[in-house]
Amino acid sequence: MDFFDVVSTQRAIRRFLPDPVPDALVARVLDAATRAPSARGAEPWAFVVVRDAGLRAEIGRLYLTAWETAGQFTEATDADRDVKAAPHYGRMMRGADALARGLGTVPVHVVCGLDHARLGPIADGAGGLRSPGAAYSSILPAVQNLLLAARAVGLGTTLTTLHRAFEPALRELLGLPDTIEPVVLVPLGFPRDRFGATRRRPLSDVVHLDRWGTRYARLDAPEGDS
Repeated sequence: MDFFDVVSTQRAIRRFLPDPVPDALVARVLDAATRAPSARGAEPWAFVVVRDAGLRAEIGRLYLTAWETAGQFTEATDADRDVKAAPHYGRMMRGADALARGLGTVPVHVVCGLDHARLGPIADGAGGLRSPGAAYSSILPAVQNLLLAARAVGLGTTLTTLHRAFEPALRELLGLPDTIEPVVLVPLGFPRDRFGATRRRPLSDVVHLDRWGTRYARLDAPEGDS
């Protein structure tokens, strides 16, 4: 696929077919993940590919419990009051609920970890981070590469972090060393939902020229116009 077609149609996929994902495709998207930049060139990423049905089912059970707890909090505090009237909100929440209830059956889970042992002075040696920005900018580009590569080969993904609510249990399930921080959980499989062009705020809303509030008028020019 053309790169810009990949970018403009890569979206959160939350419903998956049960079809198995070939190891060759998993390897391809993970190889793409490792092509990302990282602070100090240290490549402080580590991935656990979860295929075992029992492990996936248990992760799914824990995830659903965390999802339901989060939903109770959101409802009780009206936490989404700033976005719940948006056109996308209802569809997004239905998809997120479907993911929570079906995560255990998604063919592949990829746990994307940050290896503190490779962070050098960015980590404090006691499980903390001296520079969180530098640390997470060394794993999140790899995750984005993974998401884009998956789209390019026809696989669906979404970036999830709800597993942080049950991180100790996840660590025990997967036997993670103390130095590995599971930053993102990515379900990976063939999509039941369709890919399609994403809708985003216009550039005029988010891009400023030289100083905040100065419109970058040239971005509104027709493509190729100079």
